[in-house]
Amino acid sequence: MLTVVAAQALGGETSTPIVDGQHRSKVWCIKDASVTTGVVTSDAEGAARRVLAPNVVQLDPQRAVLEAMLQGWEHQQRARFLKDSTIVPRLRLVRRFVEFSGLYPWQWTPSEGEAWISELRSGSSPLRLSTARNYEIDIRMFCEYLLDPRYGWIAECTQQFGEIPQQVFHEDNSIAHVGDYEGDPSRRPLTYDEVQALFDAADARVGTIRARGRKGVRTALRDAAMLKFCYAFGLRRREVVHIDLVDLRRNSKMDEFGRFGAVSVRYGKASRGGAPKRRTVLTVPEMSWIVEVLDHYLTDVRPLFPAEKRPALWLTERGSRVGVRMLNEAFSTARDEAGIDPTLDLHSLRHSFVTHLVEFDYPERFIQEQVGHSFSSTTAVYIGVSNEYRNRLLSQSMHSRYGKELGGRSSQ
Repeated sequence: MLTVVAAQALGGETSTPIVDGQHRSKVWCIKDASVTTGVVTSDAEGAARRVLAPNVVQLDPQRAVLEAMLQGWEHQQRARFLKDSTIVPRLRLVRRFVEFSGLYPWQWTPSEGEAWISELRSGSSPLRLSTARNYEIDIRMFCEYLLDPRYGWIAECTQQFGEIPQQVFHEDNSIAHVGDYEGDPSRRPLTYDEVQALFDAADARVGTIRARGRKGVRTALRDAAMLKFCYAFGLRRREVVHIDLVDLRRNSKMDEFGRFGAVSVRYGKASRGGAPKRRTVLTVPEMSWIVEVLDHYLTDVRPLFPAEKRPALWLTERGSRVGVRMLNEAFSTARDEAGIDPTLDLHSLRHSFVTHLVEFDYPERFIQEQVGHSFSSTTAVYIGVSNEYRNRLLSQSMHSRYGKELGGRSSQ
């Protein structure tokens, strides 16, 4: 912190530079400056002197300083144009940590942070790895704010309580970031083999039902096509069931896909209670097989349903629109018959779509637009690339850096 080591006269004026041993910064005690305790203060947004009421005796000074810290941190974040959806949960999290530890921020030690994460990991519903890391990051940022000399909290805590804040989460007790998928395990991306096994199981179900002479052949055909559609366009459940025939569009840049060059999504996920977001999802060459799937469905399968004047792409046996529950059941049935991890749910196909587009080397912005995410950070959570992809990137990097040397060695 910026501490005035010596001063000739507080409130007076001195031309003698005083050097802080830690920051090697020259500071002067200037007349009328806010130097009342031998510590340089700041007018930065969120500084202690701007949020603490001056010349007021608090009945509960510890609680008053805590509330001022939170108010100051809120001001600092708003000055950075962060949204309420980011700020409010952070403030709430700090209060949770205060309640858990039974201590104020200037009393925290790394031990409290470690005990907190350990507690959150225990019980019947342990915290996910990615969530725990986000908690650590938020608390670390709050501590960094308190430790920043520009905001004056070190001086304030020293003066009032004889204690100073310290960092709770550091390199040795924080969760390290790794490349593996860390989101909800039920939504992890499927491998290519798992996707193929899922589709094979859905297709095989048609033959099984037909061989047994049972009803349900047309619904099995529909379900197989519907699951492939989910994956090929990376759609959410609600988006899939609300697709109408008119939403299947041409892409003038990809005439070879005919009327299946794109899908117009009219019921995308809304933000903050707003209207559903619209977007157009393009058919990518790696998913061109969906053209044949949709053509077969519209030509040979959908006419088997009571489809007269029905706008929906996916129909029930009564001719109504397929619901989310029916879509979930189609996935669960195929998943179980394929012998895939039983904890996976339908949304894992959307995560698979994102991950596989990354592995197909599509730009991040393109993928973000395809899935309708407002922020790239949301898309990043979906990604769980394979070891093969990482090795391919490593190989490409090695060849780009040392291509000539590698080529020369291989020829010897």
